[in-house]
Order: sequence, then structure tokens, then C-alpha cells
Amino acid sequence: MKMTSINPFTEEINAEFENYSGREIEGIVADSRKEFACWRLTAPGARAVIIKNVGRLLIKNKKYFAALITKEMGKPIKESIAEIEKCALACDYYGDNAEKFLQPEIIPTEAKKSYVSFEPLGVILGIMPWNFPFWQVFRFAIPALAAGNTVLLKHAPNVPISALAIEKITREAGLPDHAFRSLLIDEAAAMRLVDDGKVDGVSLTGSNRAGSQIGALSGKKIIKSVLELGGSDAFIVLEDADIARAAEFAVKSRFVNAGQSCIAAKRFIVMEKAAAGFLKNFRKNLLKLKIGDPMDPATDIGPLAQGRFVELLERQLNDSLTINGIAFWGSEIKSAKGFFFRPVIVAGADSRMRIMNEEVFGPIAPVIIVKSEEEAVRIANETEYGLGASIWSANIEKAEKLALRLEAGFIAINDMVKSDPRLPFGGVKNSGVGRELSHYGLKEFTNIKTVVVNN
Repeated sequence: MKMTSINPFTEEINAEFENYSGREIEGIVADSRKEFACWRLTAPGARAVIIKNVGRLLIKNKKYFAALITKEMGKPIKESIAEIEKCALACDYYGDNAEKFLQPEIIPTEAKKSYVSFEPLGVILGIMPWNFPFWQVFRFAIPALAAGNTVLLKHAPNVPISALAIEKITREAGLPDHAFRSLLIDEAAAMRLVDDGKVDGVSLTGSNRAGSQIGALSGKKIIKSVLELGGSDAFIVLEDADIARAAEFAVKSRFVNAGQSCIAAKRFIVMEKAAAGFLKNFRKNLLKLKIGDPMDPATDIGPLAQGRFVELLERQLNDSLTINGIAFWGSEIKSAKGFFFRPVIVAGADSRMRIMNEEVFGPIAPVIIVKSEEEAVRIANETEYGLGASIWSANIEKAEKLALRLEAGFIAINDMVKSDPRLPFGGVKNSGVGRELSHYGLKEFTNIKTVVVNN
């Protein structure tokens, strides 16, 4: 079976790879297990030096790696460059802080000495998506490696070039050969690794279906899992908000990566008195976005990652338009080729529409008008997801009180939801379990061991 990388703009094949055989997989897993015995004993400071080397190589070659991303999944080149820079930022953050985070924590008790140590679990499998083909990997793998684990990566089947490039750069930076390995395998082979007890933990970013399957297998084997799944983030605009700024960030939040982001704003909940001004500014900013060749630095929206996504979005949009949704379109698509979907705002959205009840992974922005803050909170929480949410208001105290009532793992006030290496990231409800990033993410794949010493 082959794994094929296709350029979403030209629709041409970048490269094809054979999936790894069962024997190859077994050998790589065994090598990773053997490497763990050494890597875990490497001093955290020494591990940190190598991790910082990875970041330096990323910055040195950022245009090269950014082009790989763009040619594999269609993201505008300027966004791909920003993605590589963010990966380097994570390397620097853990390079500077991991040793401190892993220091034993002294707990005063009646004993002579009591403390908590943080020790690596073993071989950790990462099952990662295509939409941020470098960042999703780095935000999982770098903390896991810094903690002393070894990592196996099962990447999405449409980005094998990115998967192999990440493996190569870790070796060039000085990571031991088998501390990080990319596995060109399908979903079934990845699940067998968990079901057969070949790994000691698993981190998945992906669909709810995949999360349920991996969560069940992890529970069966009683191993640690971190799941970052779907999102349907609310973007709440109150009457006293800075409407122009809120509309500017609404466009950024919804249409980054052509809307293909778990943490993109996906439901715009606007107070009735602010609705006209918000919609006017939202439409104006949408029309400024340039759609086209993702390798052009001036392009704001490129093609979707795969052709089948276009058909799904068309079905979701048509459903809303048959239920009295009003479409406000972005700029026309001029390219004859490519997996493009014209960005659109849907005014008059309501709970009957698919775009309100399903995760929409593309450039569709439904706007819901509400009469009260109570109604805004109720609608924001009327979803199976709980990843992030934004609140826009001049009254910070009021916004913070509303934030406490929203069922989400990340709340941004007068800003868009975006991950930051310094802050924990993850969701509640069907958006997943566990946290990535910050010291919380570093400790997810550690044995949090209590030691009590007496005379």
C-alpha cells in the first residue's frame, strides 16, 4: 500500500511512499524501546541542548520547511513560515525550562523528607493531523522528549514528506537515532501498536471517531492518553465591544489555514445591537483576503488540503442556505486548478443548520444574533465540543465572569484563541482529555512519583 503526497494547488503528486512492513515496524519499535533506556538517563540539561539545536535548525531552514508544508497541504507560505517559527519557539521554551520543570517538588510533611519526582514513561506514540503538519508534532513531541521519553510519530497519510523531514532534522540536531522515529503506517497499524501493548502512552490530535477508538484501546491497556479532538469555538461579541477590532480578529480566527483549524472560531454569536456593525466590518475584512497560489507571499487563503473536503463543505453550506441562511461571499476564485472553496459568511444561522451542529473544517462563518448575554452563553455551550472560545467586551470584569460559565479549555478575551508554549492547551467534553504545552503538558507523559523518607 502506498502513501501519496499531493499538492493541493496543482493537484500533482509530490511523492509516493510504501507503507512500512510489519517487520520494519517491529524493528523501529524495538529500537525506540532500547533507546529509551539510554535517553531517560541523559541529564535533562543535556536533552535541553539538543532540543534547542532543533529550534536553531528550524529557523536556519525555515523557508525550506515552510515550502514543504505549503506543497503538501496548501497553506499560504506566510502561514507556513509562521508555523515553523512557532515550532522553534517551543524548542526554545522547553530548552530553557524543561530542566526546571522536572526538578523534584519538595512537599513538607511529618516525614524527614517527602518529594515528588517526574520520570519518563517510555515509548510514546503520537498520532497527528495534517492541518499543522509541523506544529502539531512539535507541541506533542518536544515536551515528551524533554521529559526523557522516546517518540514514535504516526502522521496523517497526506503529509509523509513533512513526517520524514521532522525525523531528519531531529537527527541533524543531535537527537539519538531512535529517540524520534516517523512511522509511515496506516490507522490500523497505529491502533495495533496500542492494542498490542507496544507503547507506554499515546497522544492523538484528530477526529472524535479516532479519539474514541484510541481512548478505548488505551483504557484497555491502562496506558496514558492525551486526546485533542474537534472544536466548535464560540466567538461572542457583546454590545460594548470594539466592533472594528472584533471583526478584524473574526476574519483572522475563522479563515486562517482556510478555516482548517480545531481552534478556529466557528460560531459567531453577536448581540443584537452590535450585529449590524459587526456584519458590515466582517464582510469588509473578508473581501480584503486574497485567494490563490499558496506559494505567493501575498496570498491569504489557499486551497483545502484534499479535494473531498470541498464536497463536504458544499453539502454543509447548502444545508444552511435552504434553512434561510444568507450568504456573504469572499473574493472569487480565479484559479482553474486546486481544491479551493470560496470563503463565506452565513448570516441568520440557527440551531437547525449542520454548520451549527457539526465541526466545519473550512472557510464558512455562521453568525448568530442573540438578544441577551444569557442567550449567548447558552448557545455557546450548546455543543458537544469544548475546546476554546472568545469574548469581546470593553468590560473586562464582566467578560471574565462570563468566561467562568463557558464550557471550554481555553478562553480568550478581546483576542482570538491560539496556543502558546507557555500556557496549557486542551479541551473538555468531546474536545478531548489532558493538556499539551506549559509544564502541565511536559508532565502528562511522566510518572509523577511520590517518595517519602524517614529515619
